[in-house]
Amino acid sequence: MPRIEPCQSARQPGWLELRQALWPDSSRQEHLAEITDVLSDPQRYINLIAYTTDGHPVGLAEASLRRDYVNGTEHSPVVFLEGLYVVAEQRRQGIAEQLIDAVAQWGREQGCGEMASDTGLENLLSQTVHKALGFEETERVVYFKKAL
Repeated sequence: MPRIEPCQSARQPGWLELRQALWPDSSRQEHLAEITDVLSDPQRYINLIAYTTDGHPVGLAEASLRRDYVNGTEHSPVVFLEGLYVVAEQRRQGIAEQLIDAVAQWGREQGCGEMASDTGLENLLSQTVHKALGFEETERVVYFKKAL
């Protein structure tokens, strides 16, 4: 079973690479800037990496405390799952569940009674994973914009 470790440095082995795999549209520099931001506020963010017994990074969970309104929730603060990723060859082995359990424990320690998350309407894999991890769908939203 992998071990879960908190990310405490921008040089945390695997953090940048797992973030790039999860959010490939962001540049390396954008990821490093975000890592610096979340590390500067450890009371608000938790970032976890799952490592195999031989030290290979295989999973990532990033979460935050949100005190503003979070769609579909009834309490505040709420633990919000910002990102969850497990490398393809390690999926279906309980790593995502282990990461979510660690995030949930942190949330309870912060006084949260709910965990929330979101994903795109087209991301059916993510929707399936969320449901398998015990999340329930609360609503669907379509955003609009108008140039001014």
